[in-house]
Order: sequence, then structure tokens, then C-alpha cells
Amino acid sequence: MQQTVKVVGIGGSPRPDSTAERALRAVLAEAERQGAEVSLIGGAELVMPLYDPTSELRSARALRLVSEIAAADGLVLASPAYHGGISGLVKNALDHVEELRDDARPYFSGRAVGSLAVAQGWQGGVSTLAALRDVTHALRGWPTPLGVVVNTTEAGFGPDGRCTDPHLRGRLGAMATQVVSFARMAVLAAEARDVAGAEALSPAGK
Repeated sequence: MQQTVKVVGIGGSPRPDSTAERALRAVLAEAERQGAEVSLIGGAELVMPLYDPTSELRSARALRLVSEIAAADGLVLASPAYHGGISGLVKNALDHVEELRDDARPYFSGRAVGSLAVAQGWQGGVSTLAALRDVTHALRGWPTPLGVVVNTTEAGFGPDGRCTDPHLRGRLGAMATQVVSFARMAVLAAEARDVAGAEALSPAGK
């Protein structure tokens, strides 16, 4: 029986059914097909006040975002390329991860993180993908070996939300596999450490 893991997708734009959100849904659909529990926090749900570390007030959306990340075993981040970088909407969401600094698993610790960037061209997409991976490193996450750029001048999604390019569809699926596989390994390793620790503390283990 495969280990159940939770994968959370975060990103998109305020525009409903954006390409970034469609790509994110495609990755989550494949993760779910592989047995993961998935949830999506799309662009419209990321519209929240700017993160202020000096304030104790948090919006309901911010609280949900932080709670979902804390419970996740794996993450997928998706951002449109805005002037060669992460959109303000997605960056603000990632800034809220500071709320997990004192968590049992601080920030993105112990989690595989897949990154998606969407752009009209390769230059902005590649730089945005690199920025997402840099932020993941800074938050102590494990970027998947494969990151994906969706160049909308060459590939996209049909009215049904399905990716129209087989090569891109394959890359999105491969990244989902990497997130789920790493998440399962991390969960099993944590469980093994817990068992070893319990045995060491038990009378029989002394």
C-alpha cells in the first residue's frame, strides 16, 4: 500500500482559469492520480493584504494558506512572469510562510517543491522559474530536479483545461511524480525516525 501524502498547489493570477492555474491543476491532477491528497489555492484566493511581520492580524485567506502549507508533504508553486520575475500576488503569498518560522517543520522544511513559470517567451519564464527555485531554497524546501516553463507562444491549454502539447504535458506529469515520490520518501523517513526514537526511550531500548 502506497504512503498517503498531501500535495498543495499555490499560484496563478487573479484572472479566473489563468494559464498558470491550468498548469497547476494539471500537475495536481497527476499527483492525485498517483494517490496523493491534493488541494489548490488559486490566484483569486491569494488576493490578501501585504504581509506585515509586525502585525498580529491575518486575513482568513492568509490563515488558510499557512495552515495548508503546514499540513503539506509536497508543494507546487506557479507564477506568471511579471517583468522577468515572480508576480507580486505569488510573492506576497510566499512572504506569509514566515509565519511558519517556529513550526515543527519550519517554512518548507522536509518538503519537495515543484516550480512552474508561465510567460510569453522563454527569457521571462526561465528567470521567473529560477526566482521560484531561489525562494524555495531560502525557505528550506527541496526544489524538484525538474522545473517547468510554460511558453504560451508555443504551447497552452484547450477549453477543457487539458494541455495541448504532449511534450509539455509529459514534463508536468514528470514533475508531479517527483513531488509525490519525494514526499513519500520524506514521510517514511520521518516515521522511521519516530519509531527509532520511541524504541530508544522505551525500557527495552535502554
